[in-house]
Amino acid sequence: EILEIDPVSRVCIAEPGVTFVDLVAAALPYGLVPFVVPELRTITIGGAISGCSLESMSFRYGGFHDSCLEYEVITSDGEVLTCTPENEHKLIFHMVHGAFGTLGILSKLKFKLIPAKPFVRLSYETYRTAGDYHAAIAERSGQAEVDFIDGIIHGPDRYVLSVGRFVDHAPYTSRYDGMTAYYETTAKRTEDYFTTPEYFFRYDRGVTNVRPKSRLGRLLLGRFVRSTEILKIGEKIAWALPRENPTLTVDVFIPFSRFNDFMEWYWREFGPFPLWCVPYRPAQRYHWLSDEWYAGLKDEMLVDLAVYGFKGRDGRNYYRMLEGKLQELNGVKTFISFNYYSEEEFWRICHKENHFAVKARTDRRNLFRDLYTKTCLASRGLD
Repeated sequence: EILEIDPVSRVCIAEPGVTFVDLVAAALPYGLVPFVVPELRTITIGGAISGCSLESMSFRYGGFHDSCLEYEVITSDGEVLTCTPENEHKLIFHMVHGAFGTLGILSKLKFKLIPAKPFVRLSYETYRTAGDYHAAIAERSGQAEVDFIDGIIHGPDRYVLSVGRFVDHAPYTSRYDGMTAYYETTAKRTEDYFTTPEYFFRYDRGVTNVRPKSRLGRLLLGRFVRSTEILKIGEKIAWALPRENPTLTVDVFIPFSRFNDFMEWYWREFGPFPLWCVPYRPAQRYHWLSDEWYAGLKDEMLVDLAVYGFKGRDGRNYYRMLEGKLQELNGVKTFISFNYYSEEEFWRICHKENHFAVKARTDRRNLFRDLYTKTCLASRGLD
């Protein structure tokens, strides 16, 4: 539950099972919202920490973790630790981010909120080349009046950038929860208005290709089946899918300067399949990423490109193809689905020393498994 919202200090204290839809509903009457609100209603604040959630305010604020001030963490021995960026447990505080539950159990979070308005106005800018799109992201992300930036890349010659601002009033508001998924409208409209909660969860009925595909399916199920449920169904039947050719559900983070290189490769290898694009500016150096990985990073901003629901062909393993390209470009991917990294490759990306230093304090008996085992082996049924 939500334990406290202080509208003066703009701080919230809550338990990890609180969903963002409930958090937004509780905070917005105070004129406040979280710094980052992930796109699906049922994502919890604890899950956002463990899985590195982001959204369209990430071009300015990074991830949800970057707004956090304090965690309460329960070790595998049952000890309760209060962790902050300054106290004796500061490494634990930083390493819980992206740990997928391998370093302890989050039991309470304290985090900052920011001022918000009742409505959001979106304008859609369409670009014909990756280069022009890249330049537009660079320009818009530096404009103080912009509150939100994301986009849908519909094809090799249709890059749509969504630029949003909080507003006090709206001439109308849209809600996409039936026959039409929000992402489809970005190719047809030049502007749109939402209530602030509807804006935050605009992808809940369809994140790119994750939705009922037929018109009949959308008619019968569109109002009842959210992206969350479809993704959960996919997880439940993952054991029955071919291990070397699974359907792709993944976010990849590309250094901003390598965006054009990645898109050229993507169209050649994947073909015209839509991508969700979210510029991401880390608010700090993340302790879970290795020194070797950071040594190859020259950019202050990354671009998150989400591939949801891509079906491979020709027997190729597209997860593995992405992993290879990311190593070439010094990118990184989320570990939410299938991962094929070797152990050596994995620990060149993730900070092995930090992970096991924290594990020695919070999970000495390895009850939660280590990060490589949980994300790379267990996801493929190898552990």
